[in-house]
Amino acid sequence: MQSIQLYIEGQRVELFKDESVTITQSIQNAKDIGKVFTDFTKTFSVPATKTNNKIFKHYYNFDIVNGFDARIKKPAIIELNNLPFREGKIKLEGVDLKNNKADVYKITFFGSTVELKDLFGEDKLQSLNELTAYNKIYNSTNVRTSLQSSILTDVIVPLITHTDRLFYDSSSTESETGNLHFDSKAISGVRYDELKYAIRIDTIIRAIESRYNITFSTDFFNDTNLSYYNLYLWLHRKKGAVENLTGINQSAVYGFTADDDVGTFTRIDLNSALTITGQEDKYLTSELSFETSNTNTYFISLQRNGVEYLRQEVSGGGNVTINNFPLNGTYTIYIEADVQIVFSDIFWFFRYEDTFNNVINEKTHSTNTYVFENTFTFDITQQIPDIKVLDFLSGLFKTFNLTAYLENDIIVVKTLDDFYSVGIDYDITKYIDIKKSSVNVALPYKEISFEHEDTKTFLAAIHKQKFGKTWGKSEYDNGESLDGSKYSIKTPFAQMKYERLVDAGGTDGTTTIQWGYSTDDNQESYIGKPLIFYPFYVGGESLSFVNNSSSVEGLPFYIVPSNSVDLSSAVNKDNINFYNEVNEWSGDTSFTGTLFEKYYKKYIQDIFNEKNRLSKFTAYLPLRILINYKLSDRFIINGNRYKINSINTNLKDGVSQLELLNDYD
Repeated sequence: MQSIQLYIEGQRVELFKDESVTITQSIQNAKDIGKVFTDFTKTFSVPATKTNNKIFKHYYNFDIVNGFDARIKKPAIIELNNLPFREGKIKLEGVDLKNNKADVYKITFFGSTVELKDLFGEDKLQSLNELTAYNKIYNSTNVRTSLQSSILTDVIVPLITHTDRLFYDSSSTESETGNLHFDSKAISGVRYDELKYAIRIDTIIRAIESRYNITFSTDFFNDTNLSYYNLYLWLHRKKGAVENLTGINQSAVYGFTADDDVGTFTRIDLNSALTITGQEDKYLTSELSFETSNTNTYFISLQRNGVEYLRQEVSGGGNVTINNFPLNGTYTIYIEADVQIVFSDIFWFFRYEDTFNNVINEKTHSTNTYVFENTFTFDITQQIPDIKVLDFLSGLFKTFNLTAYLENDIIVVKTLDDFYSVGIDYDITKYIDIKKSSVNVALPYKEISFEHEDTKTFLAAIHKQKFGKTWGKSEYDNGESLDGSKYSIKTPFAQMKYERLVDAGGTDGTTTIQWGYSTDDNQESYIGKPLIFYPFYVGGESLSFVNNSSSVEGLPFYIVPSNSVDLSSAVNKDNINFYNEVNEWSGDTSFTGTLFEKYYKKYIQDIFNEKNRLSKFTAYLPLRILINYKLSDRFIINGNRYKINSINTNLKDGVSQLELLNDYD
């Protein structure tokens, strides 16, 4: 029998002597291959002793002020025989009472990886104020520069239009919207305001790390992994033309300073975003003030966690103070106006009561003189697609079949194949209960499909109508007619089919221009899901670019969108199709590094293998194995080698129920 120790926020919990605690572990389960798993226990009970009542702060008594908050999981550690076993979180599920007195507390343990849900909550990408550091003024000069960038920077402009259809006709001398053939005498080409910026996905990952104070490993998220690092997200939040969401010029307020020596619970990030923590009832004064002698009307938009919380018109200009906002969250101030406005100061002011030291602290975050310029700022947090942070990350995990686990305070992110490649072997033959075991069918499906959720833009939609098949979608059945159900894995992203233009006039043949068209099959502007793509810098035919003076320029180099990492399969065959489609640029099927082929095929083929079995054993694993094994390890039983599908262990008696898959490595 094992002795179990449980600590919640460093405090040891008293347990029932006969209470069994069962923990389940599974990183990737053959029955549900589209999900990432973590440790969890079945709900178990602990006695309502004096010690436990103190830890849970008499949760059954809702009149207690600042009591135990069961809405939030608490850090916890499980030990076996006083040796570290697992770190994670404990959630209080409730309290059972007898004769109106607390009897038992019901709790559940969760592994560390699930902590991401608690960190991100319902936050969306727009809440990542760190991305405002990459904001740009939106005008034809900046758009042209970013469209011609020979080095792929964090923010670029790809040749993707939101409304106009592009073509190339060297025989035309007329002014035609969308004709990319450059003719200095004709006002033809792509208008600058048809294009939008895009941001490197790695830049978003780094912003997530900064915002939530976490660190991802560089096993997959690194700048040498071009399949990941060269992937971009198109900044397309609304269909049609680029504009501020309010329709008038708006910009975030920057330049705040802070007195970090004064002990309130506020801080400024990136000179703009204010984060407020601490106890709300301890804030005696909370104000946001604007001071200006300008008499022009301006608007204030106060955004909390990326969502507009308060909007106020200051008619006729002048000073205003706002003190009606909740005292928690991250705030960014936006000003809107039709003219330049000079503020002598914009400042936050707080008075906070420190009851421990019996003092009242004051803190001011001030810009001093601040000038609002009447220019169109492309604010990334306002233009980024509408998707939750957690859903965005989950989408990347589905795209590349990634697995995550916590190790030394780092969230290790690897492909599933890489995860399984580093395990060690444990021969557990002598710990197996030979009285009972079973060998079952490992595959519950007859077919598994893989696709990006949104392939409804014009060219992809036409592809499905023409060929009867979803663009980029893969359906795997091992070439057999099997029994079972169908299973679908979908990312939350959009994927376009692109077009490499051919000279309609017949002179220039196939051009070096490839483009994307963000309309539906009726050629009407389309919003869709967040679009991911690879950019590539090319040159050849001069691309006709229409600037904000309605004059044209011939651009000899430009960034085109692609579904493949490189335009040459001889350089790199990787792409974000699940199925090996005819490549839009090369016109062949030489780009064989599909998402399925590179990240899913090995695991899926093992599952579909006729010889594969899901074997179930009962084992009495010794403490040295229970404490040290990882889900990437292999178990050897009677000379046969197995991958771990799932383990269900009763920590009290050490009995483990094993689900194992044949290992073909």
